Amino acid sequence: MHILFIADPLNTFKIHKETTYAMMRAAQMRGHNIWACTSNALFAKGDVQANAQHIQLLEHAEPTHWFDVIQSETKALHSFDAIVMRKDPPFDVNYVTDTWLLDAAVRQGAVVFNAPTAIRNHSEKVSILEFPELTAPTLISSDKTTLTAFHTEHNDVIFKPLDGMGGSGIFRITNDGMNLGSVIEMLTENGTRPIMAQRFLPSIAEGDKRILLIGGQVVPYALARIPQNGEVRGNMAVGGKAVAQPLSESDWRIANAIAPLLWSRGILLTGLDVIGDCITEINVTSPTGFQEIFNQTGFDVAGLFVEMLEHAAR
Repeated sequence: MHILFIADPLNTFKIHKETTYAMMRAAQMRGHNIWACTSNALFAKGDVQANAQHIQLLEHAEPTHWFDVIQSETKALHSFDAIVMRKDPPFDVNYVTDTWLLDAAVRQGAVVFNAPTAIRNHSEKVSILEFPELTAPTLISSDKTTLTAFHTEHNDVIFKPLDGMGGSGIFRITNDGMNLGSVIEMLTENGTRPIMAQRFLPSIAEGDKRILLIGGQVVPYALARIPQNGEVRGNMAVGGKAVAQPLSESDWRIANAIAPLLWSRGILLTGLDVIGDCITEINVTSPTGFQEIFNQTGFDVAGLFVEMLEHAAR
């Protein structure tokens, strides 16, 4: 197959941990042709097209030289056998426009994962409202009075923006309410932007677990991101320690309840964030953790992804 990866610039990849790199490497090892472009390279002129590079990953990769460009070509998206959307957030108007273009490409015959309509319709934070029995008490609001009352009810609350990633913009306000008003005013931009509030889950001390769902199947290992040095956030981007561990009985229950539903919507890869026995986010844009799980357990997550992509593309 000829597989196009829409991703951030290749020269920004940290290949020792980059999940998109692991996908590319696994696909090449299975005999597929790897193409890459950024979302800025997409355009519509009749067909939706991309200025793409056909690349060859090097056997002895170095951090600054891990691929060679075989050719550069402008190609219609429907001419590829599969397209993998891996652009990182922010989920802004540019990202939404990308999904509109990809929707048009799908109508023209392109095969895109995750499905652009599903990416657009599944806010990574708001989508947990579909599963209230699996979540902690949660509020989404821009109103200071409503958010303050939620804190009064639950005493220990996490506040975070709806469009953040990597742990950015997350605040914990404990029962003393210190800086509550300032945090709400800042995150809501004085009541003009909705944010998320969730009751604090003490189980974060054991890790914010990333559970991967691929083509309706559940990867049997979670990546527990454990806060370090007094942090409340376990995200690897802010120094959390990543520990791969077998799924617990509760993890399996949550994953099995959600995996077939999301796959039925065209979401090939999902990253569930779970603290204790509660989902906190459902990540569908560019979930990570493939290399960490493989390095610690030997489970070939990228191989499973490419196998399921092959089946889906047929």
